Amino acid sequence: MSEHAQAQPADDHVVLGKLTSPYGVKGWLKVYSYTSPMDGILDYEAWVLRQGSRLTRARLLQGRRQGKGLVARLEGVDSREAAEALAGAEILMPKAELPELDADDYYWYQLEGLAVVTREGLSLGRIDHLFETGANDVMVVKGAADERIESRERLLPFLPGDVVLEVDLEGGVMTVDWDPEF
Repeated sequence: MSEHAQAQPADDHVVLGKLTSPYGVKGWLKVYSYTSPMDGILDYEAWVLRQGSRLTRARLLQGRRQGKGLVARLEGVDSREAAEALAGAEILMPKAELPELDADDYYWYQLEGLAVVTREGLSLGRIDHLFETGANDVMVVKGAADERIESRERLLPFLPGDVVLEVDLEGGVMTVDWDPEF
């Protein structure tokens, strides 16, 4: 299983979601979450907000599901105008503050950038990003480095023990059972 959290290159934070727009007139904001489950983002009381290159700390006072999405109220944000000023801000969490996962679980940011090789040693490229399909997570692998196979985008299901044979985070390599022709 992988946990949904997106990292920015050379950054010590991971992106958990973003504030999209004001909700009502009392300072609430709509939240787009990258976490799984969606409302997992509300488990973190202290958020780091990034607007451009500026980082600020924000304390989550309340959060809840609203329709098909989430809404949140932050400390010091008590008007629609204050909420509008935060619209578009990314919600970050320092990587060091993320909960530890079980041995075979990974955050998506840990998998992005790994080299992907077949059990026969053929390079399929690197994991560019992942996305959720409902049935399982899917890895988008780009840029095969092996001249014996076509360099193109490949979609591989993240299925540990079936497709994913080994993940070596320190070595930066994932070994998969996958036909390079697919």
